[in-house]
Amino acid sequence: MSRIAYVNGRYLPQSEAAVNIEDRGYQFGDGIYEVVHLHAGRYVDEERHLGRLERSLGEIKLPMPMSRAALSMVLREVARRNRVTEGLLYMQVTRGVAPRDHAFPKTPVPPALVVTIKRIPPYPVDVDKWQAACITLPDLRWARRDIKSVNLLPNCLARQTAREQGAIEAILYDEATGLVTEGAATTFWIVDAEGAIRTRHLDHAILPGCTRGALMAELADLGVAFEEREFSLDDVRNAREAFITSATSFVKPITRIDGAPVGDGKVGPVVRRLFEIFARHVQGGLRNAA
Repeated sequence: MSRIAYVNGRYLPQSEAAVNIEDRGYQFGDGIYEVVHLHAGRYVDEERHLGRLERSLGEIKLPMPMSRAALSMVLREVARRNRVTEGLLYMQVTRGVAPRDHAFPKTPVPPALVVTIKRIPPYPVDVDKWQAACITLPDLRWARRDIKSVNLLPNCLARQTAREQGAIEAILYDEATGLVTEGAATTFWIVDAEGAIRTRHLDHAILPGCTRGALMAELADLGVAFEEREFSLDDVRNAREAFITSATSFVKPITRIDGAPVGDGKVGPVVRRLFEIFARHVQGGLRNAA
C-alpha cells in the first residue's frame, strides 16, 4: 500500500506528492513544522502541538492554514488513509509559493500545508533497553530557537556528528558560558549531584518541548519536585542521572555522555520512575478518551 500524503488540499500517494520549486519553505526555509506521536489511534498531546504550531506561526507572521478543528480532521484523515494506529505524524506550514524574493510576497499567498505519517514501534516497555549515549557540542543555531522552524541545518550537522561517534543525540551548549541549552532535537534533563531534577528554563534559546511540558504537568500533579534552572557542562559531568524528552524519545535514559558514564552508567531510579510516569501519561490519555 502506497503511503498517502496531504498536500495543499489533496490526499495523494506520497510517490506523486510534490510542492512547487518556488515554495518559500524550499527556497528560504520560511516555514514551521510539528511532529506528533500517534498511539493506539490517538494523537498524544495534540493540543500542545497545535498550540505550539500556532505560536510559532505567529512569531514569523504566518497565519494558520486552517482552523485547529479543520487541521485536526486532516490529521485524523491522514492516519485513517494510511491505516496507521501507532505512528509519527509530520506537518509543515510554509509561506507558500511566490517569485523568489527575501521579503514576504507583496500580495499574500495561501500558506502551504503538507502532512505525512509513518509507522513506528509502540512506546518501549523495557527502559533498560531504551538507554542511549550522547555527545556534547557547541550550539551553533540561530537566536530564536523557541520557534519550531524548518531551518534545521545546524541540528542535522550535530545529529550526524553524534551518529558518527556512536551516539543518538548531541547535547548543545553555549560556548561563551558553558551552559547547556538542549539536545539537537530533544529537551535535555539531569538529576544533579544533589538529586534535583533539572532542565533549562524557557526563553528564546530553547524550544518549548511538548513532551517536556506534558512531563512537567504530570510531575506537578504527582507532587514530584523539579527545577527549570540552567546548568553547566560541569553539572552534567557530575550528574547522577540524565535523560532526554521529545515526541520520538518519550523519556529516554542517557547513560553515557562523551564516552563517560553518567552516574554509575546504568538507568537510575529517578529516570526509571519518570519513564513509567510518562508511559502512564501516554496510556492514560487513551483511557480518558474512552
